[in-house]
Amino acid sequence: MSQIIIEHKPSEERLAELGVAEWPIWEKEISTFSIDFDETETAYVLEGEIIVTPVGGEPVQILPGDLVVFPAGLDSHWEVVKPLRKHYSYD
Repeated sequence: MSQIIIEHKPSEERLAELGVAEWPIWEKEISTFSIDFDETETAYVLEGEIIVTPVGGEPVQILPGDLVVFPAGLDSHWEVVKPLRKHYSYD
């Protein structure tokens, strides 16, 4: 099973190294939906709160300041608890 990887509060240097400030921004209102990742997405959460539950796995809480990798092949259910703003990039 594909694992979600979370790096809590990465340093400014790490974010600069990844070029996060240049990534597009995605916003989502409070909602629930499924996402199946066919490519790896790296995201940096600016605002909001989401609970992502991999199919067959445990729920993962994701908060502002989290750098998250959603691996290719991950099938997941999302619950946006607070309106979400995140930078994102696909490998």
